[in-house]
Amino acid sequence: MQTLDLDQLRTFIAIATHGNFTRAADAVNKTQSAVSMQMRRLEDRIGKSIFIRDGRNSRLSQDGERLLEYAQRLLALNAETFAAFSEDHTPHKVCLGLPDDYALRLLPCILASFASTHPLVEIEVTCEPSSHISKLVESGELDLGIVTRDDIPELAGRIIRREPLLWVTSAQHRIHTSDIIPLALGTPNCSWRRVGTNLLDNLGRPYRIAYSSSSAAAASGAVLAGMAVSILPESAVVPEMRVLRERDGFPNLPHCDISLIRQKHTHEPLHDTLAAHIICALDNMHIAEPESGRLIAAE
Repeated sequence: MQTLDLDQLRTFIAIATHGNFTRAADAVNKTQSAVSMQMRRLEDRIGKSIFIRDGRNSRLSQDGERLLEYAQRLLALNAETFAAFSEDHTPHKVCLGLPDDYALRLLPCILASFASTHPLVEIEVTCEPSSHISKLVESGELDLGIVTRDDIPELAGRIIRREPLLWVTSAQHRIHTSDIIPLALGTPNCSWRRVGTNLLDNLGRPYRIAYSSSSAAAASGAVLAGMAVSILPESAVVPEMRVLRERDGFPNLPHCDISLIRQKHTHEPLHDTLAAHIICALDNMHIAEPESGRLIAAE
């Protein structure tokens, strides 16, 4: 029977996460030559090329993308198997950080699925802006972070979802028809705020900043109360909101990338498992269909 080496798969996931062999070698505490040897053996084992080399960087081939899904599931199952037969029933803890843009929709899915396999594990959740989450992961205060890559261009994490930014208003109010649009946006250094206001300026659409906060929950509250228009990622839109389009006088916004980041020098199986649950939750996420509130599967 042919088998796969879990250590090779762990290294493979590190390369997919960090984008090149050098950073992956540091992450798994191996030499770069050892990492390269592991990947050659893994490619020989499955009989496919799993990387496309681009100078010093590497990106996954189509077969590599397929393998990544299996690798994450195999490592997660391995961790769950050991946990099931462990005599140590002392609760463990894992620290997760994410902006509150995603917390409302993502956390229930992640926590429910993870608790079903690890009922004794405590998840400590921190909700802060992406830039702060990135610093907490780098300093070791958080184990994993879900962040908006747009706010941290130099970030080396794995993109786990790409979705559009959307103008949103209350489904029950018509504040978006005001002569001067009241906006609820992030603080002045927020990239989404700069993009949105620049687009409105170019369009010649009058607006005013009515609410400014680093908390997406605060912006969403102003929207649901019918007091402002805001910008949210697709995964943060709830059925009580209406998405505004070009026909409503609001220009199309760019996409944003959601990345999963991890501590560089920790490789706890528990972290692998939570990462797999996060990716699964995003894959299975449903979004609210504009103006109807009906749920449809996200692409």
